[in-house]
Amino acid sequence: MTEEVELTLAISQYDIVSDLINGRVTAEGIKLTRLVGMPVEEIFYRFIVNREWDVSEISMGKYVSMISQGDMTFAAIPVFPSRIFRHASLFVRRDGPIKEPADLVGRPVGIPEWAQTASIYSRGFLRHQFGLDLASIQWIQAGVNKAGRVEKVKLQLPKGVTVTRRPDATLSAMLVSGEIDAVLSARPPACFSDRHPNIRRLFENFMEVEAAYYQQTSIFPIMHVVAIRRELVDRHPWIAGNLMKAFEEARRRSIERALDDTHPQFPIPWCFEYARRAKEMFGEDYWPYGIESNRRTLEAFLGFAYEQGVCHRHLKVEELFPKQVLSTFRI
Repeated sequence: MTEEVELTLAISQYDIVSDLINGRVTAEGIKLTRLVGMPVEEIFYRFIVNREWDVSEISMGKYVSMISQGDMTFAAIPVFPSRIFRHASLFVRRDGPIKEPADLVGRPVGIPEWAQTASIYSRGFLRHQFGLDLASIQWIQAGVNKAGRVEKVKLQLPKGVTVTRRPDATLSAMLVSGEIDAVLSARPPACFSDRHPNIRRLFENFMEVEAAYYQQTSIFPIMHVVAIRRELVDRHPWIAGNLMKAFEEARRRSIERALDDTHPQFPIPWCFEYARRAKEMFGEDYWPYGIESNRRTLEAFLGFAYEQGVCHRHLKVEELFPKQVLSTFRI
């Protein structure tokens, strides 16, 4: 390999990719132009809709939906810069009727998009952990804090499930007014962020609830994946593996920083102790890339996405990643 390929990369400013963003880690044979500082929703929209750059962080929900519909525009590599449990993403009114998950039955519940990754996981735990029939809930789709948000992929909703669009309203305002009884959202509604006295999380002890969920299921939710325009992978098959190696090295360095108890490099008191505790719960590699170490989570997510009509067919994990990565790393 003698050529150098120029690629543009759009990604959020996570520490886990910072050494790649800052150039301390490089991908062999690749000259990267790095685009950072944009809101993640803008990154997704401009990549999925406009195809504005070559490599990008992308919503896992949107990506698997596209693959299931035969849209092979992008090829993901198993790099997962954003992971977060989603029991914390359910917001209700203190004086409202929702005191536990079972109370959602028959109630209007707001979502920013049916295919939002966070919503897929949230509905997954409502269905499989708490036994709720998703068709029993009145789903309302609207922007969280700004009106006009729309779905970005075609859905195939399950029988009995209805989603009412509200382009004129925001989930935050409807939750405060009582027009809806709950919100499932990756980004907290403004009423919660602004500490409205009547708005709270349903699971106020969410860390304990989420830790118990992981111990029961081994699911550590993946929100975002890194994808490449497939035409580039077809033209330069080696770039997928070289990018994978670079992201992996940046991840390794970030975890070393997190565990450094001599001079903490993150502005979080006891951050090294939190990292140590994460290792105790999740294992030595507590933020893994690759397929096998994430298979349980990926299979669960693909199951959730299919039964919720985000995926139009039930995908296998290996369908998500290019053969160049699968064969090189056996992951």
